[in-house]
Amino acid sequence: MVNFNNLSDTSPLIEDLIKILGADKVLQGEKLTGRYEHIWTMSKSLDALAVVLPETTQEVSSILSLCNQHNQPVTMHGGLTGLVGSTVTSKHELVLSLEKMNTIIEVDKSSRTITVEAGVILESIHEELKNHDLLFPLNFGAKGSAQVGGFISTNAGGLRVFRYGMTRELVLGLEVVLADGTILSSLKKIIKDNSGYDLKQLFIGSEGTLGVVTKAVFKLVEAPRSRNSAWIAVNDFQQVIDLLKFLDAGLAGTLSGFELVWSETFEALTSSPATVKAPLAYGSPYYVLIESLGGDQMKDQQQFEALLAEALEKKLIDDAAIAYTESDLQWFWQIREDVRVLIAQCTHNQQYDVSISIPEIGNYVKETREQLMAIPEVDKVFALGHLADGNIHFSLSKTREDDALKHRVNQVIYASLKDLGGSVSAEHGIGIDKKRYLSISRTEEEIEVMRLLKKSLDPNGILNRGRILDVS
Repeated sequence: MVNFNNLSDTSPLIEDLIKILGADKVLQGEKLTGRYEHIWTMSKSLDALAVVLPETTQEVSSILSLCNQHNQPVTMHGGLTGLVGSTVTSKHELVLSLEKMNTIIEVDKSSRTITVEAGVILESIHEELKNHDLLFPLNFGAKGSAQVGGFISTNAGGLRVFRYGMTRELVLGLEVVLADGTILSSLKKIIKDNSGYDLKQLFIGSEGTLGVVTKAVFKLVEAPRSRNSAWIAVNDFQQVIDLLKFLDAGLAGTLSGFELVWSETFEALTSSPATVKAPLAYGSPYYVLIESLGGDQMKDQQQFEALLAEALEKKLIDDAAIAYTESDLQWFWQIREDVRVLIAQCTHNQQYDVSISIPEIGNYVKETREQLMAIPEVDKVFALGHLADGNIHFSLSKTREDDALKHRVNQVIYASLKDLGGSVSAEHGIGIDKKRYLSISRTEEEIEVMRLLKKSLDPNGILNRGRILDVS
């Protein structure tokens, strides 16, 4: 077993890193001031052996080869918005950041692909594609800071999974550097490739424990010519499910978002310190935000309005507010995306992203919320999520912070998931924080295969050590 805390002399390693990268791309000591391990801990300077800032895949390869020789643990930093402790860093760890590898290499309109480096920010992809009438459908609240390498390594989901799938479904090709510096490059633009094992899938969602993503080819779609959204008030959970089926059928495949927000959460998202008002009156148990992307704004809007009117007649909904302008669209989606409003109302915040089958969600949230509020130290519980793909988020507030209380809350959230066939992580990953609960979602046989893969691709255990599982 590698003893990571017994690195007797790291100066030769640092000297070699400087030779590879240059002194300006190896940050130590006071140069770490102003850097941090998460956007929520920006006031605390990063404590690490050093931060390295490669600009090419070959430099990443040289760094990892050197670290592998020295048994030096490496922690990857991206946009630093993760929610499972993956970027927590110790003073013995070398931080690898690909922020300087931020080039959009190519937009191929004919093949409808984009090739990018791992440090490119998601929102930069969205902005670039506006110039090409193409859409990369992955979208979530942290789009302004999330980097390609990060959202690939966590298999990020977001607001349009229902129609377009997780990150996994959008990746055509990858370039990855293994722990020993080996470069695996398969930047293909093709959808069909059954020539043996699909190796890229090993690295999507593996949270940087098997290799470091340096480049990617993403599948794109034609930019929609219409976008329609509405907030809808619903009285009963079964009606929420019926509404999803009704709208999906009526919109003939153009329904791209179906976000469910419980009443307490809706009020919190639209009251101080939020800067946006509520588009519907308070008082309904459930609020649903829907989105439809199509090809003809006038025609699609008429169909959209007609369906909502029919839903009202069928008593599937109680009320609806439709976005008629671009500013309305921004207003409606800001309500859902700006979860910082919830966090600002929580003391000692804990967040969760569980996944269960859609019919189970109503009772699960109701019972879980009741159990959480029965804990004296829990004072607020907010629930919302991507109902159409079975993903529910909790954000809760506690009056104090300690490990025992955190574990007690975790037990309430996770207790019934195994029997329900659910998952402790729908889209955020396992990281460090959820590692002890992995067996709820995976069998021992599955976990053993994960260990086998880790040992095979990273035998010295240098990559994001301690994330997902422990391997001795």
